[in-house]
Amino acid sequence: MTPIDHFAALGALDLVALALIVGLWLILGWVIEHPTARRPSVTVLVAQRRRDWMKVFVTRDPRIFDSQILSSLRQGTSFFASTSIFAIGGVLALMGNTDPLQGVASEVMLTETPTLIWQIKLGLVTLFLVTAFLKFVWSNRVFGYCAVLMAAVPQDPDHPDAYPLAAQAGELNVRAAMNFNRGLRAMYFALGALAWLIGAWAMIVATIIVGWTIWSREFASLPRRILLGEVV
Repeated sequence: MTPIDHFAALGALDLVALALIVGLWLILGWVIEHPTARRPSVTVLVAQRRRDWMKVFVTRDPRIFDSQILSSLRQGTSFFASTSIFAIGGVLALMGNTDPLQGVASEVMLTETPTLIWQIKLGLVTLFLVTAFLKFVWSNRVFGYCAVLMAAVPQDPDHPDAYPLAAQAGELNVRAAMNFNRGLRAMYFALGALAWLIGAWAMIVATIIVGWTIWSREFASLPRRILLGEVV
């Protein structure tokens, strides 16, 4: 079979499933980061609390508590970046040797799937994982920028540069968290993309489940109600 014949083996339903998972990933990210004023997401609500944190930080003495919080945030980004790297390595190794997948497919579905098709499906998983890794690494670095700005905030709250520098640190904190959340969403969709190994319908179902899980945690979760003051 030629490469064109291999691509033709994907089928229209596979293309629909592919368009669905990529489209939902992009649309959900936009909706979460740009919600309406009447229905803010958890991401947006916490972003405001991050800005409030930097305002309180100016008058806190000592500031060890703030440095500990920022350190724990950076550790989280490092952990997920490392996890992404291990996952990428595992998927790439499987792309180089698809015999285990071929064996399972031949026994369960009684069909022969071209190696290129397996590699394309695993390539989608790799795309999401690489995106997650890059977001986590950038988030870690921006948290580092935030730490530098926090260190530059004068100890005197009456200093003219105190609150402007704290506000800059707050915005960097928000940007770092936003990239961290993007990395998490990419990992969620990487799990959904794994279902493509079973078939197009499996990925469609997995995509819907992943999309609902992410949406509900941002717009219909208990933490959101707590942030809005609806639960005391």
